[in-house]
Amino acid sequence: MITFGPVPSRRLGRSLGINNIPPKSCTYSCVYCQVGPTHHREVEPRTFYIPEQILSEIEASVEVATQAGQSIDYLTFVPDGEPTLDENLGRTIELLRPLGLKIAVISNASLIWREDVRERLAGADWLSLKVDSTDENLWRRINQPHPSLQLQKILKGIQLVAETYQGELTTETMLVNGINDGDVAIAEVSKYLEQLNPGKAYLAAPIRPAAEVGIHPPTEEKINRAFQMLRKRVSQAEYLIGYEGNAFASTGNVVDDLLSITSVHPLREEAVMALLKKTGNDWSIVKALINEDRLKEAEYEGKRFYVRVLKQSKSD
Repeated sequence: MITFGPVPSRRLGRSLGINNIPPKSCTYSCVYCQVGPTHHREVEPRTFYIPEQILSEIEASVEVATQAGQSIDYLTFVPDGEPTLDENLGRTIELLRPLGLKIAVISNASLIWREDVRERLAGADWLSLKVDSTDENLWRRINQPHPSLQLQKILKGIQLVAETYQGELTTETMLVNGINDGDVAIAEVSKYLEQLNPGKAYLAAPIRPAAEVGIHPPTEEKINRAFQMLRKRVSQAEYLIGYEGNAFASTGNVVDDLLSITSVHPLREEAVMALLKKTGNDWSIVKALINEDRLKEAEYEGKRFYVRVLKQSKSD
């Protein structure tokens, strides 16, 4: 499914997710990625879905949500890969305009140095760009980019967006214990973000099962120290480390709901239970999906999560 939700978002309220990239076409293979590792990294934008197909599915999802009395604050491009790999992203945003809903894009910023990518993003109302590190070695360690990508070109591209973008620009920095949570790394990122002056600079930590074993959030003390350092440079700094809650919308088909949401958004056990209760179903559905190898259970930081089993494409 191309759409999922509406789901509760820590930044965007009630968000209808748009999965415009199939699993898992991405420019990075971030060690903390909740979707899993990228087996075939790519950097050249191409067509994945026809814009009209995406529009049709979104219109149907909006109609279902409206009939169920569920609000939607944003239509959000937050797929199984990097949304700017979609060469039709700009056209799709244009087609969505008549729906009268705000449009958000959550990007890892890896292709932002390309003028055509910046043009496609210009029509979004809200844009999030990833800045996990400004250090070449740390960037390669944590984001594991396609070999052709260059960090300095990406950072300059982000600066160009900051100078010209008319919507709300935000940044996200994911802190991983023992990798990019040191004082020097935080100081350099903070200095760079100060130049951008984003509407919000979010400081995040991995709260769901990660692509690599041994990836954990920093200690509370380190997170607080990093936040205080960032706040000195960027007054609009905010935490992005809390749990977003269990208020996930249902289309009425709980199997489709579970598989579409968990393909990009691992669900905590209590969220799954709340969704089952809302639809009048029991845990046998989850057990069946696990037995069919369509859903898997994962433990992370003392919590139990459920994640969709993604089938890699043949090109992977």
